Amino acid sequence: MANPTPFPDLNGVLAEMVAGAQTILAANFCGAYLQGSFATGDADVYSDVDFVVVTDDELTEEQQAALQELHGRLYELDVPWAQHLEGSYIPRDRLRRVDDSRASYFYLDNGARELIWDSHCNTAVVRWTLREQGVVLAGPDPKSLIDPVSAEHLRDEALAAAREYAEWAPGPTKAGGMSRWKQPYLVLTFCRILHTLSHATVVSKREAGEWARDALDPEWAGLIQRALDDRPDPWARVYQPVDPEVVDRTLAFVEYALAESEAR
Repeated sequence: MANPTPFPDLNGVLAEMVAGAQTILAANFCGAYLQGSFATGDADVYSDVDFVVVTDDELTEEQQAALQELHGRLYELDVPWAQHLEGSYIPRDRLRRVDDSRASYFYLDNGARELIWDSHCNTAVVRWTLREQGVVLAGPDPKSLIDPVSAEHLRDEALAAAREYAEWAPGPTKAGGMSRWKQPYLVLTFCRILHTLSHATVVSKREAGEWARDALDPEWAGLIQRALDDRPDPWARVYQPVDPEVVDRTLAFVEYALAESEAR
């Protein structure tokens, strides 16, 4: 796709990434795609760039080393998008269906320049988003690579995520207490979890937040709207603490949302 996003600078970075991957992988290259917010239609200038590169077979050690070099070069580009690529290289036979073992893929974290082995992209949510809404950068329609993801898989994963996020919620951050990044992230993540549990689909955090603001107990409408309004420049707020009163309200919402998740 010539212009996969509305951002010309990002399109240039993606074209360089795909061309580099095709050269390195050669016959092992199957396809490259965007998922995440660029697939769900809610991306903005602060979004992570969530990608998946599908390979025909497992990566060789030589291919892994060459991909490390490629992403090191991309990271050095004088384009902010280049420091916010996030995604995995996934063999097509391991992408086909939901993997309950959550095995690791060769993965690049947002803000990183080196790939590691991690299970981050090995989820039902990634497969559903890629299959149903993925943006093709190169290769076949993702529907030909991924079996339909069941509502049961999406709901089971959402409930597990609710429990994990509830455990993570009160923990300290780089800001000391809860940061101004973590606070709205928690609120909108739980909105997204509740939406998936209710509808067995995946939507953006903004769409989920707007749904939850109107669908959940009105007591939480103000907190959810605050999270929706607090989107701009999230990374600048990683080291900024939140007012204690907002922290208390957020943790109360987490308890409420976890209880709602368990009940659905």
